[in-house]
Order: sequence, then C-alpha cells, then structure tokens
Amino acid sequence: MLKLPRTIRLDPSDTFVFERAAEPGEWAVSGAFVFWNQDPAALGPKQRVALRSGFLGVDSLGWSTLAIVTEADEAEREAMVERLAATLLEKFGAPDLAAARGAAEEEVAFAASLCDHAPQTLLAVQRSVEHGEIRERFRTLRPRETATGADSLHAHASAFTFHEVEGEDEPVEQVDLMGLIRNDNMTRDRT
Repeated sequence: MLKLPRTIRLDPSDTFVFERAAEPGEWAVSGAFVFWNQDPAALGPKQRVALRSGFLGVDSLGWSTLAIVTEADEAEREAMVERLAATLLEKFGAPDLAAARGAAEEEVAFAASLCDHAPQTLLAVQRSVEHGEIRERFRTLRPRETATGADSLHAHASAFTFHEVEGEDEPVEQVDLMGLIRNDNMTRDRT
C-alpha cells in the first residue's frame, strides 16, 4: 500500500512557533519550495522556524514540526496532487495548471519517498541554507519495540520519551519558544 505523510500535533507548540500551524491530520509535503528564492535573513522569526523545521500542510498551508507515516490509497494521493497543484497555481505563480500539476506530482512523490518506514513512524526535518541552496535532512522517530504491557501504555503516553531517533548525526538545534512568544506579543502590541 502507498504511504504518505500527514501532519501531527503532539502538543500545542506548533501554534506558538509558526505563523500558521497545520491542522492535525492534513496531508503534508516538505514545503521547502515556499522559501525558494527568498533571503533567509529577511524572514521573520516564525518564518525562519518554518524554514528550519516545518512540514507544509497541503490544505491549510500551515506548518507542522512533525509528520507521521500513514497508509493512503491512490485516490487520496491524486486528491493531494490536485489540491497542491491548485495551490501552486493560485498562490505560488505556476505558469499554468499543467506545470503546477507536474510540480505537485514531484512534491508528492518526494513526500512518499520519505515514508519508506512502518506506519506511525514520525518524521522530522531540519533545513539549512548552504551556498544559496536549501538543504534538507530528515529523521525518523519510532516507538521502541521493547515496550509491552503496562510499559507500552506508558510509552505511548509520552511522545518524547519512547521514541528512538535515526539519522541524528547533525548538531541539535535549539529553539527558544518563550522568546518567540515574547517577540510575537511585542509585535502584536506595536500594531
């Protein structure tokens, strides 16, 4: 069966760190194309967080820190492509529907390629801009297979203690959530 990523919200932090948080359960793509040809230094703090670590929800164009590998069927994949193609045409300046559909097919195919894992595996992205190009690194987080019985119930109650991380050979990025909230509140007070 086909597998595609969906947005997931394990806690409310996405609603604080992104300008627009994706709704839980949306089909997701990498979303790096949103930042194509943009100067990262000119982005606001919440846009920089999205650039560094967000998956794009196809329906809301909101961001999610994590995505989850989910089984899908061909009709769902095709609907995802069509929705993304319409968005690329309407909001991102695709020259025509055929070009938008081609780009959407590529984005969805790339998203599917990230899901070569068991369903319910969590995906995380870390992006950087190097020599003017966006570089993406993806990690997977999956439940430990040793959890059973009561331990299994506890394991699923706390997402940040029961997962193993694959591919974490890059430095850990620190995000100051409280600083982002303070900056956002200061910005709101000034307008």
